[in-house]
Amino acid sequence: MSILCNPNWREAEWSMYRYVPSTGPAVIFCLLFLVSGIIHGWQMWKTKAWFLSALVAGCFLEFIGYAARAASAGDEPGCWRMMPYIIQTIFILLGPALFSASIYMILGRIIILVDGGAYSLVNPRLITRIFVAGDILWLFLQSGSGGLIAGGRNVPIMGRIGNGLVIACLFAQTLWFFFFVAVAVVFHRRMLRAPTAASQEPNIRWEHYLHTLYAVGILVMVRSLFRAIEFIGGSGGTLMTSEVYLYVLDALLMFVAVALLHWRHPGEISVLARGGRPDTNGLRLLLPKA
Repeated sequence: MSILCNPNWREAEWSMYRYVPSTGPAVIFCLLFLVSGIIHGWQMWKTKAWFLSALVAGCFLEFIGYAARAASAGDEPGCWRMMPYIIQTIFILLGPALFSASIYMILGRIIILVDGGAYSLVNPRLITRIFVAGDILWLFLQSGSGGLIAGGRNVPIMGRIGNGLVIACLFAQTLWFFFFVAVAVVFHRRMLRAPTAASQEPNIRWEHYLHTLYAVGILVMVRSLFRAIEFIGGSGGTLMTSEVYLYVLDALLMFVAVALLHWRHPGEISVLARGGRPDTNGLRLLLPKA
């Protein structure tokens, strides 16, 4: 496995890290996302909400990313192995894109559930395809950018190209998400003005689902903006020379997002679509039936 030892890693033109990675936080978030992924997998299976597979996959990408980061933290400073660095760079970038994909799928199903297609700016049956297609594009480009950043070890211009590509992808992803939120808000306002018969069914808590979507969406957007600003600042910027920002403005925000979806689990939309009666709290899915 490739190991780069550089005693001057703090001042070098290219370095994997500009600080000594901490083992503790990496292990904590590694375990948190692993547990969350397992729980979301169980909730998805209980409700047969297979559209949430992207959410489960995103949790496991975060788990692998922070596991690789913990491996980097175990290396001698300045002698970090290349593979754990590449894995943590790519997987921690990609996990939230899968969370976004899950949110896109949720909105389309909410609109169909309440017969609100006429109120949507985009055909609800196309919302998932259109927005997820954009997410796949950003995923593909960000995956390639991670390799380019790592290539900056030997060819500095490759690192700069990869850095620029990450910035472009993060801003494009954020703008794409703003457009999606606009679609959701317009639908929400139109539905409030003239509710459909289906939306007035007591079991269909469509506003409850939308509020959850907004909350998770805001967390994802804040995180994407942070990562974009981080990469704009470059390896010598404040955000890249202090590890705390990564954990507060990325790891913590993304864990709060997935934890919120345990409580307000969108799987009940699938239950309602099949004519069932959902639990009012997603955490009850984890308890044995009386």
